Amino acid sequence: MNEQPVSLATELHRLLQARLQAQAGWLPFDRFMALALYAPGVGYYSARSQPIGRMPSSGSDFVTAPVVSPFFGMALARSLQQALQLTGTSNVLEFGAGDGSLALQLLQAMGDCVERYDIVEVSAHLREQQAEKLKAHAHKVQWLDALPEHINAVVVGNEVLDAMPVKLLHRVNTVWHERGVAWDESQNSYVWQDRPTDLRPPCEIEGSHDYLCEIHLQAEAFMRTLGERLQKGAAFFFDYGFPEHEYYHVQRHMGTLMCHKDHRSDADPLSDIGRKDITAHVNFTAMALAAQEAGLSCLGYTSQGHFLINSGLLTLLENASMAERQQAQLLIQDHEMGELFKVLAVGAGEPWEPEGFVQGDRSHRL
Repeated sequence: MNEQPVSLATELHRLLQARLQAQAGWLPFDRFMALALYAPGVGYYSARSQPIGRMPSSGSDFVTAPVVSPFFGMALARSLQQALQLTGTSNVLEFGAGDGSLALQLLQAMGDCVERYDIVEVSAHLREQQAEKLKAHAHKVQWLDALPEHINAVVVGNEVLDAMPVKLLHRVNTVWHERGVAWDESQNSYVWQDRPTDLRPPCEIEGSHDYLCEIHLQAEAFMRTLGERLQKGAAFFFDYGFPEHEYYHVQRHMGTLMCHKDHRSDADPLSDIGRKDITAHVNFTAMALAAQEAGLSCLGYTSQGHFLINSGLLTLLENASMAERQQAQLLIQDHEMGELFKVLAVGAGEPWEPEGFVQGDRSHRL
């Protein structure tokens, strides 16, 4: 069923009310987003049994590249095999594995190249789906609650960074505020409330007009933690986003915050709380800089379309059916996922060039 039991929404509401009371009636948006998505048992990813799927009829809210076409994982496998070989590792670690489709595609395509496949997953429902889907590879797969202290592996994160809680900054009449959430008794609803702040975007925003944007402190902290713990290997992240100069463009004055429910998008995270996904586009410059601060090298940055084509997607499609080719085209077409989604790779040790960035690398634009 697409609707959650009322009791879950009620419990999440009670939790939010308790946190608001403890914080003098105001929650920074990143804390609100963390509760709405990840509060144990009642947050979106904790309570939603099937968020990922092709159609709303499946009870899902959004689709990801591995679900669009298995050729996503098959092409990525070629680049990961190269990464395993060049970094002298044999383990893959996937952060946030969705319904398990990508893990299955990679394990099938990479075979004996992978000795162990670790999955960091916070959702119990998704762990169950992954375990069911990966039965044939159960001897290789294990689940972790958090990043290991020491990582010797090739790390994969598909649409992970966009789901990490963000802070909202709002410039009003040239004064910067942090946007948070409060409860309005008269409206019986959650409302936005801004408070003056010393926080700033990472670059100057031209002009004096009102301007709303996100900063990605949690995702940056994640990248620094990864850099501190990745002793040998590399990491590949796929997500929608921009380099910093595009992310904070003067005309992008409403930010990038977006919600997903029933395969429809809206920009109101204060409604249907716990019943829909909340995301923000990724500032890939900030991610690369955070990784470099922790000692990693930027190995490449490009569009998903360029990366998959460089990784042999078109060759893989030579013997595919017409229907399979049409689905795979969605992964690389500019007006579909090909340009909106980007790929960032970082690595430990001496830098090297993954084949996914051989043509069209945009690292110089970060």
